[in-house]
Amino acid sequence: MGRAKVAITLDAQSLEELDRLVVAHVFPNRSQAIQEAVDEKLTRLSRSRLARECAKLDPDFEKALAEEGISKELAEWPEY
Repeated sequence: MGRAKVAITLDAQSLEELDRLVVAHVFPNRSQAIQEAVDEKLTRLSRSRLARECAKLDPDFEKALAEEGISKELAEWPEY
C-alpha cells in the first residue's frame, strides 16, 4: 500500500511524550508512532460501530431466525 506525506499539528506536551517514546525505542520514529496510533483508533471506531449496530438487533427475533428450520434438520444430522 502506498504512503502519503501529511503535516500535522500536535500540542507541545503530546510531542514531548511522543519524542520520549521514540528515544526509549518504543517506536522507531515519530511517523511510525503516529501511524500506529491512527490505525489503532480507526480499528477501535470500526469495532464500536459494529457494537452499536449489534445493539440495535432484537435478540428474540435473531434467535427465532437462527432456529428457523433447525427442527427439520435435526433428524438429518449424523450421530456422534
